[in-house]
Amino acid sequence: MIPRYSRPEMVALWEPATKFRIWFEIEAHACDAMAELGVIPKANAEAVWRAKDVEFDVARIDEIEAVTKHDVIAFLTHLSEIVGADEARFVHQGMTSSDVLDTTFNIQLTRAADILLADMDALCAALKTRALEHKMTVRIGRSHGIHAEPVTMGLTFARFYAEMDRGRARLRAARAEIATGAISGAVGTFANIDPAVEAHVCEKLGLTPEPISTQVIPRDRHAMFFATLGVIASSIENISIEIRHMQRTEVLEAEEFFSKGQKGSSAMPHKRNPVLTENLTGLARIVRMSVVPALENVALWHERDISHSSVERMIGPDATITLDFALARLTGVIEKLVIYPDTMLANMNKFRGLVHSQRVLLALTQAGVSREDAYKLVQRNAMKVWEEGRDFREELLADPEVTAALSPAEIEEKFDIGYHTKHVDTIFRRVFGEA
Repeated sequence: MIPRYSRPEMVALWEPATKFRIWFEIEAHACDAMAELGVIPKANAEAVWRAKDVEFDVARIDEIEAVTKHDVIAFLTHLSEIVGADEARFVHQGMTSSDVLDTTFNIQLTRAADILLADMDALCAALKTRALEHKMTVRIGRSHGIHAEPVTMGLTFARFYAEMDRGRARLRAARAEIATGAISGAVGTFANIDPAVEAHVCEKLGLTPEPISTQVIPRDRHAMFFATLGVIASSIENISIEIRHMQRTEVLEAEEFFSKGQKGSSAMPHKRNPVLTENLTGLARIVRMSVVPALENVALWHERDISHSSVERMIGPDATITLDFALARLTGVIEKLVIYPDTMLANMNKFRGLVHSQRVLLALTQAGVSREDAYKLVQRNAMKVWEEGRDFREELLADPEVTAALSPAEIEEKFDIGYHTKHVDTIFRRVFGEA
């Protein structure tokens, strides 16, 4: 990803130097295990660790690969230059390139998941804080973009918290599924390497041995991982779309924080645009782009082909770096989001009580009016509000068919906003727990 949408910790995870360091650790731990089994001399295994604090020369590895056309061989050649050709002759004994490449990729994905989980913890904390802050801040709920019935801004934040919390749980599961390693040799039969080597390497690197790996780790695991990232990205877009709507001039119930000296338009000095959430909508598309290629990587020829390799070299860094940036950006947006409760109330009252139509409908049916007739009575008065700007309560009070069923006091009671917020505490307990 370009630096504009990247954060250092996640970027560092995908740097060549980091990859080569993991390659080294896999090879060195494998040598230790083989030495314990008596397959190679212990002195040779110990010699490999002399490269522990060496900074691998990425340019030199690239130079060797330009000749060998093989990245793992290029690395092993460079390692032998550091350790010594004789001392390094048992490195990679009985192993195949996929043992190193696949195990490394899964290590990188598990570490990326840890960063993303920390990001999601921060985002969920921000959403919970704002939910509690605006627990009873009333705003209009909308269906099809049209006024429906009252809700609260706290419920909106709580809804997004619950969605992100589900995403967090999915990511934990995806992390656990991807945290496997394979040191099983060509076509995965362990013919030239003891399964104990795989167990040792995986234990040292925080992985679980892949039960059956052919020559590659099964890519359904990776499909699950990237699909999870895609769902989280869609949740980011879901929140962003709501904020973008709220910031529309005609709505203006909330807006992104506009800092001192910030400019909204090169042409129109008055503009304050939802640029961060628009950016997040775009970044979500980039993350989701990785999902279909990851699904298509599941189908490989026989015990191995490398059609998945070029895909993963791109989607691994791009999807995780982009999502890391997007989660952090959204957290900042939520923490600084400016809320306008008075505008929310004004918007809700824009159509003069129309949002209470269902309560009147139900009251009429409870008073003995058929549902069909009650609907007609309420709708004909509601349409006067839509079309003529009338006051809904006044129209109901002036309608003899309505007042024949409901007293003025009963009609007045149906316009109580508190009726719509009486179960907010129950919903909050469901989302956040009893505390």
